[in-house]
Amino acid sequence: MKIKVSTFTVHKKFPLQISRGTTSKTTNLWLKIAADGMEGWGEASPFSVVKNQRITTEQLLQEITSAIPHLQDFHPLQRQAIAVKLNQLSLSSGAKAAIDIALHDWLGKKAGLPLWQLWGLNLERIQPISVTVGINTAEAAIQRVRDWQDTITVKILKLKLGNPLGIAADKAMVEAVKSVAPDLRLTVDANGGWSLADAIAMSKWLSNQGVEYIEQPLPVGEETKLATLANHSPLPIFVDESCFTSEEIPKLANSVAGVNVKIMKTGGLTEAIKAIHVAQACGLKVMLGCYSDSSLANTAMAHLAPWADYLDLDSHLNLFDDPFRGAMVEDGRLLPNNQPGLGVSA
Repeated sequence: MKIKVSTFTVHKKFPLQISRGTTSKTTNLWLKIAADGMEGWGEASPFSVVKNQRITTEQLLQEITSAIPHLQDFHPLQRQAIAVKLNQLSLSSGAKAAIDIALHDWLGKKAGLPLWQLWGLNLERIQPISVTVGINTAEAAIQRVRDWQDTITVKILKLKLGNPLGIAADKAMVEAVKSVAPDLRLTVDANGGWSLADAIAMSKWLSNQGVEYIEQPLPVGEETKLATLANHSPLPIFVDESCFTSEEIPKLANSVAGVNVKIMKTGGLTEAIKAIHVAQACGLKVMLGCYSDSSLANTAMAHLAPWADYLDLDSHLNLFDDPFRGAMVEDGRLLPNNQPGLGVSA
């Protein structure tokens, strides 16, 4: 198989601030795998899970470029052998994701079926996506809600909390959003920005505001405190940064209510599917999330959406210059199309 990789830069309409910092643009990778007259596409995007530690575009590009000579003698149908080789090469999860997505896209095109249909899934089970409001002043948060409402039919708002100014600033933002969107469903993601004491206090306060769950309230490395938080919180607790792959899920199962599965963390659709099934076997809820991904990666995840309880796949909707077109939003739901493979075009 022939493998090509290139970069593309996407710019956010609205910079996104979370507890670890602010992002206004990212440079992602577009990977193409060609064989038998068909081409599969994949994407890798840079991301971080703790402050000042990031999987960079340069790292991703170097890893994939170095891996190409080791992969080109395989055929796209040799996915098990390819997976073994990727593990031997010690690629980061983002680099693996680009390759795995492309292999799935190729397979769907070879079969002449969209991935969701290849897996026998039911699009009617797809839940509405949430759209994200980053850490902001009350006034700016209100404006961001209005901008989202001018863009799509909004059903659920995800509020980024963990403001460096403290939980008083978090509360002010929640109250501001509720003042202009009193009927919308609300969820919260603190991105590890709270202490245990603040997380307990905020869980009780947010419960009275009608919030449905809290995602990643505690920093990475404080997973032993999650059970204490769960015992004191009236709201379900989800983890994101604290959980990358399926093998980490059972260790957290008695401390949380759900996990956020992201394609860049898992290393592709293959492991994402495994993580979904392990989470469900452990009795946990499943959320599908994203980083600064374009329509390519988010469409890949949209094919898995019938398995999920919550969907946070809105990053491409906040881009000026998304180079791809794939899954489309209809009445607040991100739906893949009927084209073979991912169904993504450029």
